Amino acid sequence: MNGFPWAAFAHGLGFAAAVALAVMLVTFAVALRAGVHRVVDVAWGIGFTAVALVSYALSAGHGDDGRRLLVTVLTAVWGLRLAVYIALRGRGHGEDPRYEAMLARAGGNRHLYALRIVYLLQGALVWLVSLPVQAAQYIPGPVTAIGRLGCAVWLAGVFFEAVGDWQLARFKSDPANRGRIMDRGLWSWTRHPNYFGDFCVWWGLFLIVCDDWAVTAATVVSPLVMSWLLIRGSGKPLLERQLGRRPGFAEYAARTSGFFPRPPKKA
Repeated sequence: MNGFPWAAFAHGLGFAAAVALAVMLVTFAVALRAGVHRVVDVAWGIGFTAVALVSYALSAGHGDDGRRLLVTVLTAVWGLRLAVYIALRGRGHGEDPRYEAMLARAGGNRHLYALRIVYLLQGALVWLVSLPVQAAQYIPGPVTAIGRLGCAVWLAGVFFEAVGDWQLARFKSDPANRGRIMDRGLWSWTRHPNYFGDFCVWWGLFLIVCDDWAVTAATVVSPLVMSWLLIRGSGKPLLERQLGRRPGFAEYAARTSGFFPRPPKKA
């Protein structure tokens, strides 16, 4: 596919970076007022949604209108659902233990340390991971078969993420399950259905830009970075270090896939 407007795309990259930074700075101000930095998790989905909307507005007159609208809606549906879920989950709770542990390592001002290590880093990641969303806005020509495959992968990801979150919320709402390991439903097929869902969402969005080989090469870093974060970075390893202290986790881990879904092993 020829005719990709690289100059317009590069111009939009700067605006997307500014929007991602603005979302994180506003969130930092909210966190200071609330006294907890866990609100940054809510800004993760909002940041992607804001970048998608700004990229959609800036790309008017360049890309295919159907593709532009499609990728914007898919990103916003994923991002806003995640933001609302995390906001409701954290309502009435204190600081997240992950951030407590991180801030305990701060040598000087805890808030400035959080600004640098959490907010600015997450803003940069929002910009980097959203490159396929930004690039899709400028691709001429309608979505082809590989893009439709991407939509199917995205849908599977949202299913795993949303259903996994719902099942976990129901499990935690029962006081009898306090301190127990969730091992039912999708959680019996993978220890992290929500992280696997994120994985599928971002590879699905990436497939929507794969009609153009040059854009594919320029943006493949995004799903690769997200995959590393989920599987090797701040996702699965960090959470399992916390869960590993609970009774029964070792047995659960022995019979349940660590990431990609499969039927549970026999006891």
